[in-house]
Parts: sequence; C-alpha cells; structure tokens
Amino acid sequence: MTDHTQQSLVVGILLAGGFSRRFGPQDKLLHPLASGSSVAETAAQALIAALPQAVAVVRQENVLLQDALIAQGFRVTPCAADATEMADSLKLGVQAAQAAFPAATGFVIALADMPYIQPDTIRKVAHQLAFSAIVQPAVNGQRGHPVGFASRFAQALLAVNGDQGARAVLRAHAHEVFLLAGEDSGILRDIDTLADLD
Repeated sequence: MTDHTQQSLVVGILLAGGFSRRFGPQDKLLHPLASGSSVAETAAQALIAALPQAVAVVRQENVLLQDALIAQGFRVTPCAADATEMADSLKLGVQAAQAAFPAATGFVIALADMPYIQPDTIRKVAHQLAFSAIVQPAVNGQRGHPVGFASRFAQALLAVNGDQGARAVLRAHAHEVFLLAGEDSGILRDIDTLADLD
C-alpha cells in the first residue's frame, strides 16, 4: 500500500431519507429480502463492510431503521419532515460526514434502496478515489451507483437542489469522472416497486 492510499480516509454516506412513494403503503426500506434482512439493512451492510467509517441519513420517524443502522456501526443523522427532496438528504449526509470525519479525503454516496451492490465494488470505487476525482461504476457502459467524490467536491454537493441528487455535479464535472468498469449488475438495480424484488 502506498503512502498516498494510507493517508486516504474515504467515508461512506448512505442515503435512506426517501419517501418510497412508488412502492405502496409499506416502507420499502424495511421490506425484507429473501435473506431476511431488509432492503436498507442489506445495502447498509455492503457499504459498512467496505467502508467502516460511514454515516447514514434516515427519516426522523423511521426509528426502527435508525436503530438497525446504529447497531451496524453507522453514525445516523435524522432527516426532518420538511426535508423532502433527494438533495436535502445528500446535503445532510455530506455535512454529517464532514462533522464526524473532518480528515475525509473522499465520500462514496450509496442509496439505501440498492441492496444488490457487492462490497467489493464499493471498495474498488473508494480505492480509485486515491487516483481519480470522481469515480462511477459501470457495467457494459451503463453507469450505476455508488459514486465516489473527492472531498474537494463537498461544496458542490452541498449546493445541489431538487430530486437530482448528485447528478448536477456529475454533469458539471463530466471530464473528471473515471468510469470503473466491472461486472456487478447490482450497481444498476434499485428497488422502486414490489416488482423490483422479483
């Protein structure tokens, strides 16, 4: 391991502050998968296995999920009722990561409704941040999640608005995005409806 990577501190940020409106009356993040773990817990397990320094943004009222993620080792930030857009969760996550880990050299932003991503993929994204400003995994040219950002993009991430999340930052800095090719199809699979669990 080089000195450069030894000095790196990449923090995982799990965004679990959405409303799951398309899923139906149940909370999709708490919906159990075949393994018995919920959608969000499974996504969280992969993230914290790869990046032990991790924070999570969870809806204020979702105490069950907050407790589950705290038990996994996450530092949990509650997301208030008036934080209704993806950008709100993203900003809270970046702020929480900066506060908890001020020496962070980068952030890997993961979504709690993407439980099929392999921990090794997350590790590779984080590792590549030692050499690239922005890292996005891809399968057969299709871009997916989680996306890694060097810490110098913190202010840009804190400036996003709406339901686009970090897409605006990716577009504005397209020339700095390193596409990390792989075969993990989980980077493309999110859970929006019950049918997505099949």
